[in-house]
Amino acid sequence: MEQPINYMSAEKLVELKNESEHRIKVMRPEIARELSDARDMGDLSENFAYHDARDRQADNEMRVVELEELIRSAVVAKDERTGEIGLGSTFEVKLGSATRTFTVVGETEANPMEGKISHLSPLGSAFMGHRPGDVVKIEVPSGAIAYEITKIV
Repeated sequence: MEQPINYMSAEKLVELKNESEHRIKVMRPEIARELSDARDMGDLSENFAYHDARDRQADNEMRVVELEELIRSAVVAKDERTGEIGLGSTFEVKLGSATRTFTVVGETEANPMEGKISHLSPLGSAFMGHRPGDVVKIEVPSGAIAYEITKIV
């Protein structure tokens, strides 16, 4: 099976590495202590603290595996400054009288509320390869929306 590529910013990669390290070095031993303390209480069949710690342990270990996979498959996106919108580009668009700023990011970093749009999303992929002055039309259920690219930041 082919390894998936996860495009992300250098900042996002550092954030994922920090979370992984915290989960391994801090949370893992903390949960192990909680399990040990709960075992010392006796009967495990009705021991809520033990079952809760086991659930937290499983959740933590699943997240560690997920983080390791994301980090292993990470490719840091760089804004190449070609004059065209690409992965890592931050740009402004005009929609009627409103102006919005977007940054094209990888899937793991996308957050439309912050203006971070995935390169694979309909909006992100529509902007790819366009330049300031271009008008990009996006089809939505209510019709087409026309964004005018004003500048690449």
